Amino acid sequence: MSIASENNSGENDTQMEDVRPVSPEFVSEIVHALENEDREQIDFLLEPLHSADVADVFEQLDDADRKILTAFIGPKMEPDVLSELDASTLDAVLNEMDNADVARVITQMESDDAVHVLEDLDLVDQREIIDALPDEDRIAIEEGLSYPEESAGRLLQRTLVSVPGRWTVGKVIDYFRTDKELPDEFYEIFVVDPMHHPIGTVALNKIIRSGREVKIRDIMDDDPTVVPVEMDQEEVAYLFRQYDLTSMGVVDSSGRLIGMITVDDVVDVIEEEAEEDLMRMAGIRDTDITEGVLEASKNRVIWLIVNLGTAILASAVISFFDATIEQMVALAVLMPIVASMGGNAGTQTMTVTVRAIATRDLTSSNVRRIIFRELLIALLNGAIIAAIIGGLCWVWFNSPALGGVMGIAMVVNIIMAGLAGILVPVTLDKLDIDPALASSIFVTTITDVVGFFAFLGLAAAVLL
Repeated sequence: MSIASENNSGENDTQMEDVRPVSPEFVSEIVHALENEDREQIDFLLEPLHSADVADVFEQLDDADRKILTAFIGPKMEPDVLSELDASTLDAVLNEMDNADVARVITQMESDDAVHVLEDLDLVDQREIIDALPDEDRIAIEEGLSYPEESAGRLLQRTLVSVPGRWTVGKVIDYFRTDKELPDEFYEIFVVDPMHHPIGTVALNKIIRSGREVKIRDIMDDDPTVVPVEMDQEEVAYLFRQYDLTSMGVVDSSGRLIGMITVDDVVDVIEEEAEEDLMRMAGIRDTDITEGVLEASKNRVIWLIVNLGTAILASAVISFFDATIEQMVALAVLMPIVASMGGNAGTQTMTVTVRAIATRDLTSSNVRRIIFRELLIALLNGAIIAAIIGGLCWVWFNSPALGGVMGIAMVVNIIMAGLAGILVPVTLDKLDIDPALASSIFVTTITDVVGFFAFLGLAAAVLL
C-alpha cells in the first residue's frame, strides 16, 4: 500500500468516527436541552451534525419540541437542512420560521432546491418570501415554480457552465479559475452555438487530459443528452438510469439551454418514486409517519372504506353457498387458506409487475411473453401448493374428495391470482391510471371472489 493510500485510509477512518448518528439517546438529549431552554447545549449538540442528521432530529421531535427548536435555530438555519426535510416536517418548520429568515436561506440555495422548499407554501407566504429575494433569484424561482409539478423544470438548476466550441481548453480552464458564478458542483460543460442551443458536452476528465491549445469542439461529444423542461421527472430518472448519466441539459420550447439536472437530484427522485409506489400500494402516503392524527386518518380511511366494499363483495359470494357450508363445516375451516394463498400469490405478481412498469422493464413489446411466463409460474406454484394442501386435507378430515376439491380450487385460485397480478396493473397503466395506487384493490377482489367461488362451487358439486 502506498503512503497516499495509507493517509487516505486514515482520513476516512477519522471521518467515520466523526459521524454521529441520531440515536434515541441523542434525541433525548436534544429534548432535555429544549425543555431547559439551554441554547448553548443545543448548539453544542447540533453543530457537529451533517445537515441530513439535523433534519432527522427535526423529524423525530414532536410538534411542541419542533416549534421550540425552530425558534432557536431558525434565524441561522442552514439551507441544506431545509432541503433534507420530508414534506410535512418542512411545512411545519417553514410555518414557524420568519419569512425574512426563509428568504435569507433561499438566497443561499441552488434554484432547484429553492423551488422544492417554496412550492407547497401558502401562496401569501410564498409571495412575501419571493418578493424579498434579489431580482436574479426571484426571477429564477418564479420561472421554476411556473413549470408543472414533478417535471424537469422543477429539478433544474440554472447555474451551469456553457462555452462556445471555438474556445480552447486553456481558455476554459482559466474561466474555471476566475469566474465566481460557477455552480458548486458540475461534471461536464455544455458547448453551445450563438443562439445558446446545446451542440455538445465535454466531461471534465477530457478537459484535464487535453492540451491547452486544443479546441473544445474537437473533444466534445456532439450528441448531448438534453430534455424538454416539461418532461416528467420519472422520464428524467429513467434516462439517467438507462444511460448512466451524471448530468443532463434542460432546454425550453425553442431549444435553448436553460439549466441542468445533476445525478444527486435524480437519486432523490428515484427514491421518492419507489417509496411513493410502495406507499400507494398500501393506500398511504410517504409523509404518513410525520403527519397529524386527523390528516393520517383521513388519508388511510378512504382506502379502508374501498377495501370494505370489496370484502362485502367476497362475503356476498360466500353467502351464495351458505347451505353448503352448513352441511360441511370443514369448508369454513379451509376458506381462510383459500383467501390467504390467492392474496399472497396475487400480491407477489402485482409487486413485480408494478415495479417493472415503473422501470420500463415491462413494455408493450414483451408484455405477452411476460404474461405467459407468469401463467407458467402460477401453474407450477399452484400444482405444488395443491399437492401439499390437498394431502393435508385428506389426512386432516379423512376425505380424499375434500382434498381433491381443495387442490383443484387452489390451482384455479393461484392461476387467477397470477393473471390478475399482471393484467390489472398493465390494464390500469394503459388507461393512464397509476397501477401502484389502484392495483391492490382489484387484485384482492378478484382473488377472493374467484377463490371462494371455485372452492365452494366445487365443494357443492362434488361433495354434496
